[in-house]
Amino acid sequence: MEKQTAGRDALGKIAPKFAELNDDVLFGEVWSREDKLSLRDRSVITVTALMTKGIFDNSLKYHLLNAKNHGVIKEEMSEIITHLAFYVGWPNAWAAFNLMKEVYKEEENE
Repeated sequence: MEKQTAGRDALGKIAPKFAELNDDVLFGEVWSREDKLSLRDRSVITVTALMTKGIFDNSLKYHLLNAKNHGVIKEEMSEIITHLAFYVGWPNAWAAFNLMKEVYKEEENE
């Protein structure tokens, strides 16, 4: 897994400790424990958590892309969001699908 710098890039000057924890602990230590849980599974769990919390900003889009990059194909993500719709809310699924369409747009014609 590549070293994460998003926290430092976005918040390093205003919240250096938060940025450090984001980059070094969350992504550096937790996400790197691939022997415990695959990056693919962590991505699916994170998408689920964000949808559950109603977070439909760049965080969800980033983690949808992360899931795609870790092997979650369009059909699987569609099924995941459809399944979640019954547990986290229909409007949440609509919002997630709109972001998913952006992430998987090159596959729209497939």
